Amino acid sequence: MAHRIARGGDPQTFDDVRGVALMKHAVPEGWTEAHADDIDSADEGARQLGPNTVLRLPAFEQVEADSETYARASRVLHRESNPGNARPLVQRHGDRELWVTPPPIPLTTEEMDGVYELPYARGPHPIYGDAKIPAWEMIRFSVTIMRGCFGGCSFCSITEHEGRVIQSRSEGSILKEIEHIRDKTEGFTGIISDIGGPTANMYRIGCKDPKIESACRKPSCVYPDICPNLNTSHEALIQLYRKVRAVPGVKKVMVASGVRYDLAVKSPTYIKELVRHHVGGYLKIAPEHTEEGPLSKMMKPGIGAYDRFKQLFDAAAAEAGKKYFLIPYFIAAHPGTSDEDMMNLAIWLKKSGYRADQVQTFLPSPMALSTAMYHSGVNPLKAVRRGGSERVETVKGLKQRRLHKAFLRYHDPENWPLLRDALKMMGRADLIGNGKQHLIPTFQPAGTGLAGGEGRRTGAKHGTQKFVTKGTFGAPSSGPARKPRAR
Repeated sequence: MAHRIARGGDPQTFDDVRGVALMKHAVPEGWTEAHADDIDSADEGARQLGPNTVLRLPAFEQVEADSETYARASRVLHRESNPGNARPLVQRHGDRELWVTPPPIPLTTEEMDGVYELPYARGPHPIYGDAKIPAWEMIRFSVTIMRGCFGGCSFCSITEHEGRVIQSRSEGSILKEIEHIRDKTEGFTGIISDIGGPTANMYRIGCKDPKIESACRKPSCVYPDICPNLNTSHEALIQLYRKVRAVPGVKKVMVASGVRYDLAVKSPTYIKELVRHHVGGYLKIAPEHTEEGPLSKMMKPGIGAYDRFKQLFDAAAAEAGKKYFLIPYFIAAHPGTSDEDMMNLAIWLKKSGYRADQVQTFLPSPMALSTAMYHSGVNPLKAVRRGGSERVETVKGLKQRRLHKAFLRYHDPENWPLLRDALKMMGRADLIGNGKQHLIPTFQPAGTGLAGGEGRRTGAKHGTQKFVTKGTFGAPSSGPARKPRAR
């Protein structure tokens, strides 16, 4: 685009460039329109749609005025995210047409290497002077090995930014960057703080059949179950880890990117390698919830997948003679979450011996399907049709959002008055008492009970959380605790 503009090209003619949005006065001649109102039936008959088909989204004025129409437009946008079969989108804005071209073709390994081997300074811009920049401190000794994510979690928009097809760098390029960090980055002590990407363990993983991949419109390769067409081998990643550890001057290589645990259980060897060499006491993973209601709206696996991973993780730690812990992340107040769901999650946390210090209350973010659920109250993961859309319970009131967060922090005395009232209203006063089987006690420590505000002690995307294990009610938190890094 930059070269064409420099040559005097008209941006309105750039509709042959993937991944751009531009304004037109009208749909060009030779294009056939398929309306978003019929998108599901149109997809069923996709073979009948010609090559010059553009999908007509509801006009901006329509989606602005009607939330269900917005949800329909969001559904179409996400279904057209596969570069292999995506069609252009057009939307009326007043007297103009917004034209969105299909997503870019994923970068090859050679192209990825070319991008990451450009002569970056690997330092903050000089304009910052001696200022301490937390984001830089977090990433200065980390290495990105791949882009993209096929998880499709509905609260995340990584796939809209980087695509669902994993784009991996070569081993040589990665090793070269680590040597560059060792030799050129000030303050390097031999520890690579992270080697990963949006997800830690999707390196060189993808569809077994390019034809199937190019025709697929599923939003996730791992939900509701791992697709049988997905190659789940972690062998390339295991070999990469071993070569990185062998680089002279490298003492430790950490994995701080989130591990997709339902994928990792397909490779017990990977889990052993991870635990033995790349965990620093704690490993963060993100089950997000325990209940089917919110999990089905998040497109996350059931808690059983977490249990299987924990068994393998604990066994690998014991075999290695290590005392390591998992840090599970959870989201409160996600669309589709009821008060009972949060109560059951709190009971699970109590039984599992987890105390979450900092937690994440769901906030809608741009482009995410969960945002469409939150705004519209309908489920864009299924067909959105007037009178036939699936309704989604959304948590918007401040009191209920505080309650959902309080369930995650059931051990905090500040939350006990709110939880007692809620449990009584829910008919679960049996969870109030001073025994080990109870969720919260009957007593209230002096000077506590004034619940904090909505934004108090919330972390970033999944929450920058601190967990301690096997605590007791009413007692100060005890045991090892550490803030995991979030990318």
